[in-house]
Amino acid sequence: MGLEYLYPEGKGRALTFSYDDGMTADRRLVQLFDAWGLKATFHLNSGFLGKDGYVEAQEVPSLYRNHEVACHGVRHAHLLNLAATERVQELWDDRIALEQVTGGIVSGMSYAFGEYSEEIKSTLRALGFRYARTVCEHGGFQLPADFLSWHPTCHHASPRLMEYAEQFMNPPAYLNLPVFYVWGHSFEFERTDTWEIMERFAEKVAGDSDVWYATNGELCDYILAVRWLQYSASMKIVHNPSALTVWARKRDGSVLTIASGETKSI
Repeated sequence: MGLEYLYPEGKGRALTFSYDDGMTADRRLVQLFDAWGLKATFHLNSGFLGKDGYVEAQEVPSLYRNHEVACHGVRHAHLLNLAATERVQELWDDRIALEQVTGGIVSGMSYAFGEYSEEIKSTLRALGFRYARTVCEHGGFQLPADFLSWHPTCHHASPRLMEYAEQFMNPPAYLNLPVFYVWGHSFEFERTDTWEIMERFAEKVAGDSDVWYATNGELCDYILAVRWLQYSASMKIVHNPSALTVWARKRDGSVLTIASGETKSI
């Protein structure tokens, strides 16, 4: 086949963050991420916006302008405990509310309480969601087979966080498109007075020229573009039907770009 896929601009690795609930500690976390050039997805409960301890609806567009806003359910309901109609309402109304607040398309989410089922995933597909994060940490850098059950590398409070950061510098050679995925809640830093954890981690991982710092949605879109590539039977011609440019490295070491709609000999 001859192609080793790369991230945008020919980068070899990706780092993404995912933070839930939209509490006011997000303000400090966003400031930290922005200072270090990191990108995150913030999963909000639209029904809690403006309540005590939560960010205000009117500040969402400016606060998260360098990041992504995604769903977490209108009222953080446990989806497994809801009837089918209630479940649809919890998810669909959250999309509608957050799209009204942001003025954009909101089609990612994280599962409240981390629990889900195949039935819930089917509901998400029907409602137009592209990805959903779980809390099933795997300690690795692999991509999900199904983005509606996207397992993260680790929680930010993992005792192995910095160890994983070291491993991420030189991931296994067999792993194409490795991604380091960290999740958590910003209020945890406040409650445990552990902001230094993220400060030290940010200093460790920021500024790496071989790392693409991306939101969950950006990462999902790019990987799907890679997976949608079409090849001739001989594997000598590739076509990119997606809206994104895909980057790859050929056997001779040269970097190849396959633009949106382009057909190319490889």
